[in-house]
Amino acid sequence: MDTDETNSKDKKTDSRPDLALNTEQKAEHKENLQKGSSDKFIPDEIMDVLLDEVSSVRVVDTQTYVAETQARVWKALKRGLQFETTMERSDRFLRKHVNSKRRLVVLYADLVGSTMMSRTLPVDRLATIIQTFSQEMSFAINNFDGYVLKYVGDAVIAYFPADTNYYMACDTAVNCTLSMITILQQGINPVLNQYDYPELKVKIGLDVGEHSVIQYGRYEKSHVDILGYSISMASKITALAQPNQVIISHSVYNGVHPTLRKKFSELQLDQKVWNYTDESTGEIYRLYAFNG
Repeated sequence: MDTDETNSKDKKTDSRPDLALNTEQKAEHKENLQKGSSDKFIPDEIMDVLLDEVSSVRVVDTQTYVAETQARVWKALKRGLQFETTMERSDRFLRKHVNSKRRLVVLYADLVGSTMMSRTLPVDRLATIIQTFSQEMSFAINNFDGYVLKYVGDAVIAYFPADTNYYMACDTAVNCTLSMITILQQGINPVLNQYDYPELKVKIGLDVGEHSVIQYGRYEKSHVDILGYSISMASKITALAQPNQVIISHSVYNGVHPTLRKKFSELQLDQKVWNYTDESTGEIYRLYAFNG
């Protein structure tokens, strides 16, 4: 290896000193951060993440992911949210499939109680809640290789391609929803509670089916979206969920692993409340709720 290359690599390492803090430096940084924390206690596990680099790659370990979530939320409340929308991946994916049909598992996540919050909270605090919720739910979706389609008010709509492996897409989507609730309960709320924000809850619905990829307009950057029965049904399914509950359609239920399927029970719904039919069978759309 050339000497120049070695020096170049050394320089790159030196440019990121926070990643190589020794014990004494970390202790000093912790003390400084705590001094500027407005008397809010920062747990050690959050502090350790703040002193290192918050990962942008997929995180599998729940404890690590929760700690990273807490660190991001804490930073947002202290320094202002720097939320960048994460729909670019979806846009690139859909543009490759314009004027075609794709089988997708659609996820609809709706923040509970946002209408009441909009009536009782100052706009800046409401904005922080919506942005924090959208950011962390989006990170969770990306962490499970899903695609964030769009944000509608207080809801996040996403999808998981299921053309190649329907069963894996269903499993992944369900596991993602369970992770989202864990992140909300263990990652977001403990930090929000320190700053007197209301506790957040979410309703989540899943459905799977074919969707048409449509581009609006003839220009290269014209808006691209999906149309299909399942994206509409996912929204309707979500409306039936209780706070922090996941409800899935029969099609998703059939696709998940038998071990995971055992954790769901079929909902017995009055036809006055739920009278939508399955396109393929003509029968009432059967739904299943996660019960652990």
